[in-house]
Amino acid sequence: MMALSLNGAWRLYCVEEKKGQNPPFGVCPDLSAPKYDVNSTVPGNCQLDLCRAGLLPEPYFGDNYYQYIPLEHCGWVYEREFKWEGVATEESVGLRFDGIDTIADVFLNGEYIGHAEDMFVEHEFDVTGVLTPGVNRLLVHIFSAVNYARGQDYPVAMQEGAGRTQIPYLRRPAHSFGWDIFPRLMTAGLWRDVTLVSKAPSRFKEVYYAVTEADENSALLRYAFRFTSDEDDLENIVVKVHGQCRDRAFDFEIKSVFTAVNGEYRVRSPYLWWPKGYGDADLYEVTASLYIKGMLRDTHTEHIGLRTVRLERDFTPGSQKFCFYVNGTPIFCKGTNWVPTDAFHSRCAERTNKVLDLVGECGCNIIRLWGGGIYESDAFYSRCDREGILVWQDFAFANTTYPESPRFIDTVADEVTKQIKKVRNHPCLCVYSSDNEVDMHYLNMRFAENYARCPKFSHELIPSLIKQHDPYRYYLKSSPEAPEGFTCDNVPEQHTWGARAYYKDPYYKDSSASFIGEAGFHGCPSPESIRRFIPEDSLYPFINRYYAAHSTEDLRLHDGHGRNIMMTKHLNILFGGVPDTLEEFAVLSQISQAEALKFFIERTRALKWRRTGIIWWNIIDGWPQISDAVVDYYFVKKKAFHYIKASQQPVLALVGELSGWGSPLILSNDTRKDAFVECTVTDYATGETLYSGVAAVPAGENRTLAEIPLFASDKKLLLIDYTVDGKPCFNHYIAGSPPFDPATMKEWAGVIRDRQKAVER
Repeated sequence: MMALSLNGAWRLYCVEEKKGQNPPFGVCPDLSAPKYDVNSTVPGNCQLDLCRAGLLPEPYFGDNYYQYIPLEHCGWVYEREFKWEGVATEESVGLRFDGIDTIADVFLNGEYIGHAEDMFVEHEFDVTGVLTPGVNRLLVHIFSAVNYARGQDYPVAMQEGAGRTQIPYLRRPAHSFGWDIFPRLMTAGLWRDVTLVSKAPSRFKEVYYAVTEADENSALLRYAFRFTSDEDDLENIVVKVHGQCRDRAFDFEIKSVFTAVNGEYRVRSPYLWWPKGYGDADLYEVTASLYIKGMLRDTHTEHIGLRTVRLERDFTPGSQKFCFYVNGTPIFCKGTNWVPTDAFHSRCAERTNKVLDLVGECGCNIIRLWGGGIYESDAFYSRCDREGILVWQDFAFANTTYPESPRFIDTVADEVTKQIKKVRNHPCLCVYSSDNEVDMHYLNMRFAENYARCPKFSHELIPSLIKQHDPYRYYLKSSPEAPEGFTCDNVPEQHTWGARAYYKDPYYKDSSASFIGEAGFHGCPSPESIRRFIPEDSLYPFINRYYAAHSTEDLRLHDGHGRNIMMTKHLNILFGGVPDTLEEFAVLSQISQAEALKFFIERTRALKWRRTGIIWWNIIDGWPQISDAVVDYYFVKKKAFHYIKASQQPVLALVGELSGWGSPLILSNDTRKDAFVECTVTDYATGETLYSGVAAVPAGENRTLAEIPLFASDKKLLLIDYTVDGKPCFNHYIAGSPPFDPATMKEWAGVIRDRQKAVER
């Protein structure tokens, strides 16, 4: 196979669409009088090209992105020429777009070659007879997605907020229409790679591996190979498979007389793949070689993990459960929700590795790919494979009632099938989920009968596609999934947002959730970061248009201050008031957020195995804002990041909540090995030792060591110094109820950070 990248310099034209209507599909656009004509970079977005050309301001500063909204009603044409030297006569050539945003026609040498209506997945067009040796001209006409949406039919059951009614028919990220964590930026462009690829007539089309049994003695590897051939007959076909991991290898071969073959092979004495904290994430490099009539025709290499994943779910009231098992071992999940790393998705790839560094640093063993975003790159999944980070894959649907028209269902079927085939061999993948909070959305519609809140795409289409293309995988019909007779607050997996008042309210402390799929708390970025997106004369107080714009409600419809005002309420609860300066506000807000997320995680660990995991919201912002993220858009860590890092240690010493005359001192072991812990608990103010001892905690279990004497009236900082098998660790606990003195809490936060740094060195 030969590949020619068509990334790099293109020309971009903006063409107006009259009366809010797309021009006819399949007709080459008129470029004689464009609104804009600028140099473009692919991968990219048209808005970024206009900004680079000086035609529009930096979109993330102030309320500038509102100047981009009129572009929603324009069309865009990408153009470039390239040289083609030709290929062997028996080979075909495909023109592959890894991401077209969103509704587009493609023309090569003036000839219409294809149409796309889905931003999320790749589109490939056969151009074998259209390419010519020498110079070729490629043109991509991207239509206004908003104009396309306004031409669709909206049955009354499709009920969205007035600012986001375009979502259902457009296969682009839900957040791009305006969300509580992203601005309204209806991007357009060639946002991923563009490549010409040649293909041999005899080659693999699909290679699939699944592991259904695995322990230290053996692993049962199931396989499926699909290939194509131009031979007159299908005699003498052999697939040879070689797998290698460190010093262990396996080899087998399969004979076939057809282009589809399935089977199984038992790998002896395998190295197993384990999630982070539970063992090594060993990967086998597995190469399949296709021989036809003794000649090697194609090879295909994957990196797979020999492991099993099982999801145990029980909706029975009083005994609900939601727990992942890897290789038969229950896994206590601690992780983060993942949103696109930039609102301009062409910039996501350059940020992904740096964000994954943060995920690893703070001790996560699971990532949930949120359904309001995009599907991530192959590099994302491969790194999660290598680092033992489980991936929960939402499909790209969120908080919306979706259509059931045949055209929409066909588009979704193509998208979901492509995504399944893309990710199914990655050992990190632990579950598919249809969407984010669509069940919740339908419940809020209060339709008369249950059938009316069972979307066709999630209840019929997606499970059918998983059954066909990845039948050994578990599937959730929504996150959270609420079958008939349940609400989203009494099911095993819950999103625990609630009133978002005091973080130790009974709603959080006594939640019935077995597994928490979302939980977050707002925290202010540093003043230095805020100055990068808010004008200097509007920094404080923050009730102004610029802060409202970065609270991301659509200012054409709302005042935009809801989330920011909520943050002031958090400070009123914890400190009894709101400070007078931005610097003081940022410090106290970060303390509030850090203590909240610490509590959510440690409360979950204290209730192990009644609770089996928490995926908090979230690791980083995809644009500059004040939010629940624990790292801001500019990669500046908030205090919460460091507190989470301490709370997600594989073996943790923590102080639980007051009951009677004290609080329990708990050891929580999230590993497969017994741990030996030396622990000392000290009252910071007095220096008094409240506990000192040595204990063992069994693999995968909690152990209560002692009761720390406390009164409900106490306000204390407890310092928890402990070693795990000789490695020094630190945690803390703040006893008492609000309000707390701001000066005291700032002093304590400084002591805590100094102790964290000491054990990190």
